Amino acid sequence: MTDTRSPRAARGRTWPAGWWYLPLTVLTAGLAAWAPFLHAAVVLGSTRLRWVAAAYGAVMVALLVCAAAPVDAQGNPVGTAGDVLPVIAGMGWLLLIPVACAHQWVLRRRVARGRDQVPEPAIASALAARDRRSTARRIAETDPLLARELRIGRPDLARSYDDGGLVDLNSAPAEAIARCCDIPLPAAGEIVRARTESGYSSVDELLVTATVPLPAWDRIRDRGLTLPA
Repeated sequence: MTDTRSPRAARGRTWPAGWWYLPLTVLTAGLAAWAPFLHAAVVLGSTRLRWVAAAYGAVMVALLVCAAAPVDAQGNPVGTAGDVLPVIAGMGWLLLIPVACAHQWVLRRRVARGRDQVPEPAIASALAARDRRSTARRIAETDPLLARELRIGRPDLARSYDDGGLVDLNSAPAEAIARCCDIPLPAAGEIVRARTESGYSSVDELLVTATVPLPAWDRIRDRGLTLPA
């Protein structure tokens, strides 16, 4: 039976996402509490989490400054600052570690969900091609001359613009139509045979005029366009 799970699930994940967040914070006594948030910000693409990481880093710097209170040659605190700042640093550290760990416990679940939602490369590539087809269609609808200059829908010609796999049903040869629309060459030949000098005004007109197998209609609608002949 075919395994339909994603490659990540099929391999099995020995360690859950973000498993190291809490151990890192505890083992470094909170000094690296900012690092898990920066990692999560990169994984999730979150600007807000970058600011959270910066905030934890700033708190850590402030606590280190407080811990370095002035002392005399014998190591005794100097003045009020020498008495108060170490207390602030100690209390801050006692609060920082549990607060950061609680925050990271929730955050690691978000990271796990975010990773699972990352599309596989093949899916991402197909979705990107779909977006390029939508963009190319808008160009063809609003500026047919530009579309012709970019050779949108003409995979049989040399070009530099990527239209996502469109084919112009009014000008492309049967071989290109068959390849782009993934239909039999005879069906593509029928499309070429049935188009008149003025071409098809729309894909729907083509489906009515030319004898095309019904299962191929969706593929033709997805990849075909009809630039003015």
